Amino acid sequence: MNFDIAIIGAGPGGYVCAIRCAQLGMKTAIIEKEPTLGGTCLNVGCIPSKALLDSSEHFHAAQHRFSEHGIKVTNLKVDLPQMIKRKQAVVDQTVKGVEFLMKKNDIEVIYGTASFINNTTLAVRKDEEVREVTAKNIVIATGSEPITPDDFNYDGNRVITSTEALEIQKLPKSMVIIGGGVIGLELGSVYARMGTEITVIEYMDRIIPGMDKDLSKELMRSLKKLGVTFTLNHMVTEVKGTKTAATVSFKERTGKEIQKIKADYCLVAIGRKAYTDGLQLDQVGIETDDKGRIEVNDHLATRIPNIYAIGDVVKGDMLAHKAEDEGIFVAEWINGQKPHIDYNLIPGVVYTWPEVAGVGQTEESLKAAGVEYKVGKFPMRALGRSRASMDLEGLVKICADAETDEVLGVHIIGARAADLIMEAVTLMEFRGSAEDMARICHPHPTYSEAVKEAALAATENRALHI
Repeated sequence: MNFDIAIIGAGPGGYVCAIRCAQLGMKTAIIEKEPTLGGTCLNVGCIPSKALLDSSEHFHAAQHRFSEHGIKVTNLKVDLPQMIKRKQAVVDQTVKGVEFLMKKNDIEVIYGTASFINNTTLAVRKDEEVREVTAKNIVIATGSEPITPDDFNYDGNRVITSTEALEIQKLPKSMVIIGGGVIGLELGSVYARMGTEITVIEYMDRIIPGMDKDLSKELMRSLKKLGVTFTLNHMVTEVKGTKTAATVSFKERTGKEIQKIKADYCLVAIGRKAYTDGLQLDQVGIETDDKGRIEVNDHLATRIPNIYAIGDVVKGDMLAHKAEDEGIFVAEWINGQKPHIDYNLIPGVVYTWPEVAGVGQTEESLKAAGVEYKVGKFPMRALGRSRASMDLEGLVKICADAETDEVLGVHIIGARAADLIMEAVTLMEFRGSAEDMARICHPHPTYSEAVKEAALAATENRALHI
């Protein structure tokens, strides 16, 4: 069957691209190798992890905060199978929502594994059947998969990735997490709140190394209060799993002495890599870089003009919202429009509690670039709203140009940071200043007042409540 566009992969990038293409009048097909739509994000990533994060936060609040609120709870315990069941119900409902959107927009969903025959023709295999799909334009949106080095002996039993960590039915007593990035810390906080002894081994000298250093310090301080142990500047040399446990061997980055730690599980969370297996890109002369990512130009087109690539298979942060924006970009570009993405203004979020969010330049990147800047900070504990909710941890940090006052970066750790960051993104999209942010009337009492106060602090040190 002939289509105007065929999209390989039904994750956030792929299915959003399909919807926008259909809105623009294109005859659209989307191809998915898994039995459900939504990709990693909806099935084994963003959505299920947030469901478990929310459940564990409720448990932790009931255990540690309810009594101070005058709420008495007795015989409190974790029902992990029920948490997993609820998580799956959330996933199922979300997946059904995507299926509905495909029908609503008359998008043909084709299940199977796609591979290139030529630049306009795909072979889609499902079981023993092969179907040819032809399209004027093709979008590769096949996503990513966890990195599991051979020495880590990933078995999906005791040496696991985030996929299996979302399905554990019995609360582990201990877990070693390799990697102090977003995935490891989010899932580590889930189990730490419920009583699992968590040890994080990180190669770099701090956790969430891609975010502002002040956020890293604050988050590590917070997670330590949960009982999480951190071993920084260390590298894992080998992991061995048995039927009931995992043993992790590690050493200092510059050292030789090997240490070992044993736990119920070892979660490998050192990042993800682009997934292009089975596409037979060589059939159309498409190349990948040294990290397996597809090379694209400023319009997200490959070296073959009618074949595009978006999301985790191309350069940039592996974020669902980045993939969505790229999907919309491609649809509109093909339609003759002039879309735009500012990659500097794609926010990053860590859904621990407190949440962590940042956008734009960090203080470290500004220093490295030789930019003259000023900083304003405001602690969450100085807010009446924070005291009322007992969410006192965290801060807002604003970096602005020293001469023009333009906001260059905003970094937040605190309650609802994931939502608060959008004030910064919006203002920065219009190249607003710290003065602009400070002049906007913020409702009281809210967490957002910390953003205003940090902006005031960046503007001639005018913060009001510290």
